[in-house]
Amino acid sequence: MTRGFVRIDRWLTLFEEWTLFLTVLAAMVSLFFNVILRYGFSYSLAWSEELVREVILYTTFVGCSAAIRTRATVRIDALVQLVPRLQYPLALFSYGVHLAFAAVLLYYGIQLCILQVVSEQTTLILQIPTVYLYALLPLLGVLMVLRVLMTATADIRARRAAAGR
Repeated sequence: MTRGFVRIDRWLTLFEEWTLFLTVLAAMVSLFFNVILRYGFSYSLAWSEELVREVILYTTFVGCSAAIRTRATVRIDALVQLVPRLQYPLALFSYGVHLAFAAVLLYYGIQLCILQVVSEQTTLILQIPTVYLYALLPLLGVLMVLRVLMTATADIRARRAAAGR
């Protein structure tokens, strides 16, 4: 990878890992106390359940970017096992599908964010503006584009280096 990609990869990895860690930790702590309060004192924290739902959304979307980095996205490789020569063209096709999906997330995510700004909606209990939640969609689109470009570049360079031996 080029120096720029290495630097971007380092920052994105730091962002993904720490935000995923902190959000999941906050959800687990609030859920733990909610369980203690519910079964120990017959009192429930309504905001805790909403927080956990929002954290699940966040971890799902940001986890997609991390999955591309580690090449852990869902793939069907039966055809590749039958015809190994198709591995590279199918990998390029997979990158194209990822980029198309990222473009859809960017476009419709921005449209949804605009709609949320206009409607000024908030979540029911925590009163978080829903534009922040919908902003995850374009954020994921950008993260996916960056990750796909980095992994595709690395794969192309590895293939060229293997062919040049």
